Amino acid sequence: MRRGWTTGTCAAAAAKAAFAALVAGDFPDPVEVTLPRGERPSFALALTRKDQNSATAGIVKDAGDDPDVTHGAVILATVRIGATGAGVTFRAGEGVGTVTRPGLPVPPGEPAINPVPRRMIAAAIAEVAAAAGRAADAEVEIAIAGGEQLAAKTLNGRLGIVGGLSILGTTGIVVPYSCAAWIASIHQGIDVARAAGLVHIAAATGASSETAVRKFYDLPDVALIDMGDFVGGMLKYLRRHPLPRLTIAGGVAKMTKLAQGFLDLHSKRGAVDLEKLADLARAHGGSAQLCAAIAGANTAAQAFALARAENIALGDAIARAAQEAAAQVVEGKPIAIEIVLFDREQNLVGRAPFKA
Repeated sequence: MRRGWTTGTCAAAAAKAAFAALVAGDFPDPVEVTLPRGERPSFALALTRKDQNSATAGIVKDAGDDPDVTHGAVILATVRIGATGAGVTFRAGEGVGTVTRPGLPVPPGEPAINPVPRRMIAAAIAEVAAAAGRAADAEVEIAIAGGEQLAAKTLNGRLGIVGGLSILGTTGIVVPYSCAAWIASIHQGIDVARAAGLVHIAAATGASSETAVRKFYDLPDVALIDMGDFVGGMLKYLRRHPLPRLTIAGGVAKMTKLAQGFLDLHSKRGAVDLEKLADLARAHGGSAQLCAAIAGANTAAQAFALARAENIALGDAIARAAQEAAAQVVEGKPIAIEIVLFDREQNLVGRAPFKA
């Protein structure tokens, strides 16, 4: 699988090219930039423009084979000479968001340009400044063409980032299907909830279960964590950054896999064990005929429907087993965990109430 480049890397390269045009007269094309681990990739410029007071360079974001929402977007850096001794300062241009809530890596009121990209941009400016024999004082405005529309496909609004996308990256490289951005958004969601003083959050596997748990508790957006399949990543982060109460919400298949001990709920990581579902039904009074039917069912949803026909509370049993699996990850931490299961119509079909 082909790797790609983060928005932070593209922004740093564009800023370097624009600053070089200001102080040396020409845009370097291609332009090299240093990544946090020392690599030196180079980038072709997609556009350049310059006037008396500023220079702008643009680079097309290439995310490789990763399904990144910003793949193909143009990352723009407009650079102006800064006040003497001010160093590098940052502005959010069109399509780049502004932070409005505490708990994110940069404080409210700042452009949503994360710390590592800021350091990369500052280092790129300093490299050009040193070669030109002048101070590295620059105002850097980062923009993303169409960024506000792209941001609607992300969790930025929920995190309190308004007006566009974030400039992200920790290594400068996008690893295909690493899902690093999704896991990072889970961490940021927890950080924002903690900073807001919340004591109860709900993590859901998908949109349907999130809608159901939101109604169940009348929760605000900031309390909702879109964890997808990454229940393990969410729990491990909470182990280091505890909150008092956590509700985990999901459909019957995902929660059954959690009950089996899976901490990555993706279909590629394992399947629902229908024999174990049959054993649970048997332990709760299910008939031999029912248990045989569950063991031979096509899906977990069908197994639940069969159990419901005999008034067997299979959902509650699954919820308790899932609760035990989740509790093991955060053992010893002051976190009470609840599991709620919803069917496709968002009806509650199983629950294990809060338990420390």
